[in-house]
Amino acid sequence: MQVSFVDLRSQYQSIKKEIDGAISRVIEDCAFVGGKYLDSFEQNFARYAGARHAIGVGNGTDALFIALKSLGLKQGDEVITVANSFMATSEAITLAGARPVFVDCDEKTYNIDVRKLEQAITPKTKVLLPVHLYGQPADMTEIMALAKKHGLMVIEDAAQAHGAKFNGQKVGTFGDLACFSFFPGKNLGAYGDGGAIVSNNDQLALKARMFANHGRVEKYNHEFEGANSRLDGLQAAILDVKLKYLDQWNSRRRAVAKIYDSQLRGKVTIPFIQTGCESVYHLYVIRLKNRDKIASILKSKGISTGIHYPIPLPFLKAYGYLGHQPQDFPVAHALKDQILSLPIHGSMKDEEVHYVIEHLKSALEAAHE
Repeated sequence: MQVSFVDLRSQYQSIKKEIDGAISRVIEDCAFVGGKYLDSFEQNFARYAGARHAIGVGNGTDALFIALKSLGLKQGDEVITVANSFMATSEAITLAGARPVFVDCDEKTYNIDVRKLEQAITPKTKVLLPVHLYGQPADMTEIMALAKKHGLMVIEDAAQAHGAKFNGQKVGTFGDLACFSFFPGKNLGAYGDGGAIVSNNDQLALKARMFANHGRVEKYNHEFEGANSRLDGLQAAILDVKLKYLDQWNSRRRAVAKIYDSQLRGKVTIPFIQTGCESVYHLYVIRLKNRDKIASILKSKGISTGIHYPIPLPFLKAYGYLGHQPQDFPVAHALKDQILSLPIHGSMKDEEVHYVIEHLKSALEAAHE
């Protein structure tokens, strides 16, 4: 049996007629940039997220960059984020002209360790940028309290957390702005690149929308220099179809995670879900010894796995100028050699889940022989 890490083909086949129809309508209407299909998706995604505004942009990295630029960051300003995330999180900070400041992750949730967050705040700090890693919300109660205490803005990186909730409230509605990615493998994925910024702040939403469209609202009336980052009509129409199924797919991910939990508890370190959090399990990340050997055994059995992420952000060559050492981020440094992402997606069958479990258990036994 082959078990894919993500199975986009099966997902497409389940909604093929709707997807094909949506694509055809966009082409027939020649509504490739802007227009009613983008308007429809933005309205529906804003409603789904529980926000007043959603601005479709070219990709998740652009969403972060534009959100940061909308806050008026200046050279030398600092933005605090977590040590374990995808490069886009910190890359956007630098592209916006600020300096990334990393905080170690919590040993249980792998999200930003809020106990270490305040000590990273300096007079240069302007923004807190928590990541809802692997689909589990960061501790937004503590983060928003610190932001209020120190007069800071908050941008949520929700690229992996479409539909996740913290204390019953959907992520993306806590901070001043929030950013989503629609990369094909995400819980809500396009058939190409795509992203969105959501906000309940009218002024910031307008600024973000203008920045993404060359600093304008009306054609040729450019109020400032911006960028060109737009979610095209084809992707918007595709996402509008898929949005109707997102909760169903997220529910299936939680069901898969529940099976993994029940069968793997005590054999590996399974995901720890913080009280009050409703994860959407973009990734199911276990922690174990002999990670590379076990991943190799699983691969030989046709099971795809991943590592998210093999190098923490502070230790990437790109941030060598910051001079960080392993002792600066001991949890992130330890995790990099122990974490393994198992297959999980909204189309995953029970027999695939049990096949993974069976061979993971066998691999664990073989690794200890």
